[in-house]
Amino acid sequence: MSFQSNRPVIEVDRIRKAFGPTIANEDVSFSVMAGESHAVLGENGAGKSTLMKLLSGLIRPDSGSIRLVGRQVRLKTPRDAHAAGIQTAFQELTLIPDLSVLDNMMMPRAAVNPLAMLRRRLAARAVSDHFAELGLEVPLHRLAGDLDLATRQKLEIARVLYRKPRILLLDEPTSALTGDDIDWLGRIIVDCKAQGVTVLFISHRLPEVRAFCDTLTILRNGRHVRSAPVEAVTDDEITELIVGRSMKSAFPPRMARSQTPAAPVLEARAISAGGKLRDVSLSLPPGQILGIAGLQGMGQKDLFAALFGDIPLDSGEIRVDDAPVHLRSPADALHPSIAIGMVPEERKTEGLFLTLSGKENASLPVIERFRKGLLLDADAEARATGAAFDAVEVAARAQYLPVSAFSGGNQQKIAIAKWLVAQSRILLLFDPTRGIDVGTKQQLYEWMHAFAAAGGAILFHSTEIPELVHLSDRVGVLYEGKVTTWLENREISETEIMRAALGGDGPREAAA
Repeated sequence: MSFQSNRPVIEVDRIRKAFGPTIANEDVSFSVMAGESHAVLGENGAGKSTLMKLLSGLIRPDSGSIRLVGRQVRLKTPRDAHAAGIQTAFQELTLIPDLSVLDNMMMPRAAVNPLAMLRRRLAARAVSDHFAELGLEVPLHRLAGDLDLATRQKLEIARVLYRKPRILLLDEPTSALTGDDIDWLGRIIVDCKAQGVTVLFISHRLPEVRAFCDTLTILRNGRHVRSAPVEAVTDDEITELIVGRSMKSAFPPRMARSQTPAAPVLEARAISAGGKLRDVSLSLPPGQILGIAGLQGMGQKDLFAALFGDIPLDSGEIRVDDAPVHLRSPADALHPSIAIGMVPEERKTEGLFLTLSGKENASLPVIERFRKGLLLDADAEARATGAAFDAVEVAARAQYLPVSAFSGGNQQKIAIAKWLVAQSRILLLFDPTRGIDVGTKQQLYEWMHAFAAAGGAILFHSTEIPELVHLSDRVGVLYEGKVTTWLENREISETEIMRAALGGDGPREAAA
């Protein structure tokens, strides 16, 4: 099929798709020209991923049509989509963790005949050349499961590019990327457009939409709201079209703080852990949000894991309520006298069991608290989880539906709700808004403020620096495993955080 045409390459016309009583897409229509980068925007649950699955051949529409260069197509399977020149990099990574990078790149066409070894050597050479063209440095023998999240996301993108698509679908490709990695993706998109490849790009980050995309389509509640050139719509207009209401400010106003902070509920004293974290000290009082900034791989994951008992300390001490604690596992962190909860980086693989209901996920960490003898007190469990779901604004159907039935934003709310069920007073939030739409982000911001106002304490890492600036009472910046800078009050700015994150000269005294 030729893609050299003055007519639209992709035409989606009045698409409808329902799953039982749930309507995912209704009357969705838009078109995209050859070599254009087109953003698809909307809240979690607005129908973006369903649309991508329709174009990828994973599901079929109930009604409506899809045309490629004016010809109606029926994409019954992913093979049909591939034959039409469509390749998709999904937000939910499809790499097989126990296979090597090379094996993942070769799938599903791995050689199984007597010439397999020769073909494997040729494939290794071709993949190495492909990585070199992309500026991607990943050893082919490494297991995919041993790579960090950002590298796996880049590998997912590299794999679909290896198949030479004419239409490239990117579903939240930057949700796991920061800094230089996002710049890397921007160069990839520019190169694709220069070669006439048409790109559909789902993102919740408006700066990336403006940097990478020519046109956009906005969905709300499964329906098409507007399509327009990116430059013709302001950020405020985009946000209001996405959420269906005016949003005067993305961030809630700062809370007034006592001039005399309370004694810290959590302290780290010169802790080292995990091979990257070195001699870090911090102090977190109740009622405060303490931000942790740093470029990828600077020790932030080790810091959060150590404070949750997920990895052992190499040296130093953790104290709760001014008493030393020995966290041998997350079970120790959950003890009522400590009461630490953690929302991890990857909610779907580290924070939730997707096949279990929201209620089962929320009660699982402290299920023993709902036992009466040998039986489970189902009423008490339902009351506790229901109150937690109300607090984070998750629908009551989370009591019985599997977590996989919910949008990414609601899944994240369920991941938070389980620590409310556990009555955690200290929360470790590791990039909690990753892959979350603007409306849900604002809900989480307001919830964080309410949790701190009620006396809770939050340690907060985000890859989005404006979140750290507007939500944190203090910010510590990690560089090469150490907190080199602490910023407070008016010192907290994107410029100062980035200066320290890049190892800028003259860091302030790093006192906790």
